[in-house]
Amino acid sequence: MKLPHVLSGLFLAFCLTPVSATAQDAPPAWAYHLDPGSAPLPAKADDGSQRSVPGSEVSMTLTETRNRFLANDWHPTNHPAMPESVLHGRKPNTYACGFCHRAEGQGGADSANISGLDKDYIVRQVQEMRSHARATAADQRLPMVLKSHVAGSVTDEELEAAAAYFSSLPRRSYVKVVETDVVPKTAAYLNLWLVPAPGGGTEPLGQRIIEMPDDTDRFELRDSQAPFTAFVPRGSIERGRALVESGGEADAPCAGCHGEGLQGDLGPKLAGQYATYIVRQLHDLKTGKRKGENASLMEPIVEKLTLPDMIALAAYVASLKP
Repeated sequence: MKLPHVLSGLFLAFCLTPVSATAQDAPPAWAYHLDPGSAPLPAKADDGSQRSVPGSEVSMTLTETRNRFLANDWHPTNHPAMPESVLHGRKPNTYACGFCHRAEGQGGADSANISGLDKDYIVRQVQEMRSHARATAADQRLPMVLKSHVAGSVTDEELEAAAAYFSSLPRRSYVKVVETDVVPKTAAYLNLWLVPAPGGGTEPLGQRIIEMPDDTDRFELRDSQAPFTAFVPRGSIERGRALVESGGEADAPCAGCHGEGLQGDLGPKLAGQYATYIVRQLHDLKTGKRKGENASLMEPIVEKLTLPDMIALAAYVASLKP
């Protein structure tokens, strides 16, 4: 099946090329929304019908929602006017920032929630992507390919305008954290995010976080308000809270940089962020894939973190209200 509005060649190359990593540093596939055991689910065909989402009077076809040069604006009265870099971007490679991060900045588990982040922090992250200081253990993932194109082509003026817009938005989160032992079997949709497996069924969660949209169709339409559920191991939230407050073996409580309630200070706001995004960042920092201006401050924090530690921290962070 053809992948409309997707870099199909790069995507195919990714599907056929294993992520390069040592056994010790291999990224947890579930955190990067990969399914190494089977081919990713293909894009759904567009039947041409007009579609909408709850609470919106806007309608679009599925193909229209896949246009990388358009931020799908389902709730236009919920935010100020979007600058051109957020709404449309600029062809051929500066995709609309609001396409991946949504018109209201909530993004998804495949990207990040950047609503209400500090403007200078947003600018610095894109600059570090541009210089390749900020990389990832799975940089062939389609979201990272798209980010690389944007970071390499966006002008300073476009970046400043987009950062100012997203920083002005209220911080909102639509993630619910559920502690459990058993989860639905999943499949990777285009290697972008996880969805319930077509055959149904359940399986033990183990030491993983399975994070998926509650309504796959609604999230695929790129609705800013589409809710997510992060299924985490039992006891994760409390264990994560203890790690945040104590700083673990590094003896550096997270509030020292990220503020009380992880609402942001010297470091970015973390409260309400997607759980799998947090795991990816901790893993990339620990393995040295993510560097940059403040990465050195995190080195003593992440150095001795185990995967269960990362899971607990992510569960707690995602459970907090912004």
